[in-house]
Amino acid sequence: MTEEIAARDAYAATAEARVLEVVPEGVVLDRTVFYARGGGQPGDIGVIRFAGGEVEVTDTVRAGGRILHVVGSPGALEPGTGVEGHIDWDRRYRTMRTHTALHALSGVVWRDFGAKVTGGNMEPGIARMDFELDSMSVEFGREVERILNQELVRGYPAEVLFLTREEALADPDLIRTKVNLIPDYVDEIRVIDIVGLDRQADGGTHVRSTLEVGLVRVVKTESKGKANKRMRIELS
Repeated sequence: MTEEIAARDAYAATAEARVLEVVPEGVVLDRTVFYARGGGQPGDIGVIRFAGGEVEVTDTVRAGGRILHVVGSPGALEPGTGVEGHIDWDRRYRTMRTHTALHALSGVVWRDFGAKVTGGNMEPGIARMDFELDSMSVEFGREVERILNQELVRGYPAEVLFLTREEALADPDLIRTKVNLIPDYVDEIRVIDIVGLDRQADGGTHVRSTLEVGLVRVVKTESKGKANKRMRIELS
């Protein structure tokens, strides 16, 4: 198993590690700061450095229960090699800001309009989120943008919690975000709590405060079917 440093410390940008396995698609490390793609968040990119040079990491994914660092020339490494992983920090930090913006958006739309989230996806600085709504107008998007930015500057702290499955299933906010769909074998649930605004089971990376998100613009609203409306956002 690879120690996933990002799950507990999203601000760690480098880490020493050892190569566990080399496959044609990439390498597996015993510990990593790279976030593996999932939950709508893209995988990290960066470099893995070692005594003989470095290899570029073009994606990080989960494959066969392992975290795989996708590299173009995995043959440059071999099991047991000591390495140092370096994520593309600017890209990661912009993704963290984007992810926290989405959670804040979810919290605002649920609190003020009673709409649940049905899906979402993001890239650094841009994202979309779908809601259970019968309609979504341009004016609605502008109103949500106003409220969202008003809330972000309040500086809500974003905390990482680890709850037992029993505790998570007893939390009505987490039931709202479908924590009950997490496989039964998962005993510990990771939760992102934007204290006072939003609380969701989530495996991704986030900033420590909504103050770090900056200004968010709602750039498009659209219908994706009955009771499924989409909102697209961009960070400044």
